Amino acid sequence: MRPPHIGRGGGGSGRGLARGGEGGAIRGRGRGRESGPGRVKSRESESGGIKGGSKVLVTPHRHAGVFVAKSKADALVTKNLVPGEIIYNEKRIFVQNEDRSTVEYRVWNPHRSKLADAITTGVDNIWIKPGVNVLYLGASSGYTVSHISDIVGPEGCVYAVEHSHICGKVLMNMAEKRTNVIPIIEDARHPAKYRMLVGMVDVIFSDVNQPDQSKILGLNASYFLKSGGHFMISIKANSIDSTIAAETVYQMEVEKLQMEELRPTEILHIDSCEEKHACVFGGYRLPRKQKADTAV
Repeated sequence: MRPPHIGRGGGGSGRGLARGGEGGAIRGRGRGRESGPGRVKSRESESGGIKGGSKVLVTPHRHAGVFVAKSKADALVTKNLVPGEIIYNEKRIFVQNEDRSTVEYRVWNPHRSKLADAITTGVDNIWIKPGVNVLYLGASSGYTVSHISDIVGPEGCVYAVEHSHICGKVLMNMAEKRTNVIPIIEDARHPAKYRMLVGMVDVIFSDVNQPDQSKILGLNASYFLKSGGHFMISIKANSIDSTIAAETVYQMEVEKLQMEELRPTEILHIDSCEEKHACVFGGYRLPRKQKADTAV
């Protein structure tokens, strides 16, 4: 198999908030299908977001369920599954439709979320979209989980696994009003302990930052990921081996993933959250033809 495509983010002209152009990787190029102009007011401000009271347009991103709020400083947003509720004092943007109904969006900060960082850097496909089921390993207190909850909507589900009881308490509080989030306070190394709680899923996102994280992902995939499903794994090079080059660590992890029947198709460098960080994307037990099609 040919090596997965390597993309690089984190500064320079290659990075910028994507506007959701159709097709191709997003690096601030192209225009998405506009949902029509609306008068928009934003509240509950968060640093780095759109200033309160600005008039902006919200347009669909090329990743289904994700949107871009266009203003002087564009922002990635998701449609709030629970209008009126905020998770971390994030900015909200209110759009009034022609029928006078109001749609509420939440700003998604790529400096706090590796998935948001990957989207703004230009990942080809996240496979998370309305109606899918997602297993999130290393959910922490649920910042990214809450936005995935927005994306998959009421027809989808997010199983959020977190080992820390401190973070788990915050996660459980968040899930009280988000009925599509199922918090699981367990060690992701032992999926057998929560096998009765998790159904088969379309996508696994792994963010456990452990030396054996590829094995952890592979074990969970064997329990819960559909054949032909997809995965994303965040790799912090220093958490695995700080004595060798980050690129060497990434290649080692790719080889470990392949041993678990996980076929990487893209490696994306993301540096907004932390240095020497990458996300690997790919498929699980892909049919032979699909393997050939996705090898890049």
